[in-house]
Amino acid sequence: MEFGFSEEQKMMRQMVRSFAEKAVKPRAAEMDETDEFPKEIFKQAGDLGLLAVNFPEEYGGAGADSVSSVLASIELGRVSATVANICSSIKHHLFCMYHYGTKEQKETYMPAMARGEIIGSFALTESGAGSDATGIKTQARLDEDSYVLNGSKTFITLGPLADFTIVFAVTDASKKSKGISAFIVEKGTPGFRVGKKEKKMGQRGNPVSELLFTDCRIPKSNMLGAEGQGIKIALHSLDSGRIEVAGLAIGLIQAALEDSVAYAESRVQFGQKISQFQLIQAFIAQMAADLDAASLLTYRAAYLKDSGKPFTRESSIAKWFATEAAMKHTTNAIQIHGGYGYCKDYAVERYFRDAKLTQIYEGTNQIQQIVIAREVLKGGLQWS
Repeated sequence: MEFGFSEEQKMMRQMVRSFAEKAVKPRAAEMDETDEFPKEIFKQAGDLGLLAVNFPEEYGGAGADSVSSVLASIELGRVSATVANICSSIKHHLFCMYHYGTKEQKETYMPAMARGEIIGSFALTESGAGSDATGIKTQARLDEDSYVLNGSKTFITLGPLADFTIVFAVTDASKKSKGISAFIVEKGTPGFRVGKKEKKMGQRGNPVSELLFTDCRIPKSNMLGAEGQGIKIALHSLDSGRIEVAGLAIGLIQAALEDSVAYAESRVQFGQKISQFQLIQAFIAQMAADLDAASLLTYRAAYLKDSGKPFTRESSIAKWFATEAAMKHTTNAIQIHGGYGYCKDYAVERYFRDAKLTQIYEGTNQIQQIVIAREVLKGGLQWS
């Protein structure tokens, strides 16, 4: 088995690391403090192709593979979970459009989104339908050549800024999960407005809000995919998005490890560096081992995706393991830093707050365990 990266993948990683260190890292604490969307960094990311790493060049992408996309998420997550999640969110919307959009829809939205000229959002979650995506109540009623939407969405990433949103709504309640469809709704459409913006604990600067629809009329041509395909589109895109979340989490683990090693080597207690204490070394060893494990699990999921093989189980395993490890080791990084780790002068407290969200979005980690178990029970014990 070969575990090395191709020259193209190495070049992608180096390019993103350079961008992350020079343009993103110096602004990371400021983004967290002000909770302001980083417009300049977003545009730079678009210019570098980081919003569409693994999409075809004909639609504005960089034409790279999913492993390269993961490497980009890791490098960005290492300095700013906010920027990493913003970029991953755009890739999520591009994935939906690329796999289910018409030629006209792809040409209208994908190149501009890939360049960072327009922003999309993914409106699935509702106040009463989070983990249970099939429980959504937003309705889309057919009226001659239009659909009329009524309902609300919550916790929508980039919702306040989005130029369009992919909205999931019930078109035929009698068909249950097969009666849910997806629609493209553009900003400014009568009956569509942004509701409350949430005040988040972490990943600040990446806005999240409610979206409200009241007799919002859109043309039939705005349907994404076929009628009744909504849940299929949502689950397929979430499988892909979980790989990106795992990459972001790996970046957080790496940052926690690097900062912990540097601090342990500089902090002296009882007449010696704390890096010489066995309990500190145990923290470091576990961080390093879980960093490797999370990385390999995530590369596997990305490889399977690129190979055209099923990757639902593997993406859920990667997301679950990597985000649990990120939460564990950002906590341990604070412990290594002691009282200083609890203060904003050190970045580890931000890593801790940012890591928590990775256990929740793209499907909570409890949902990942259900997905994994279902896949295993139906015979998903091997991969090749």
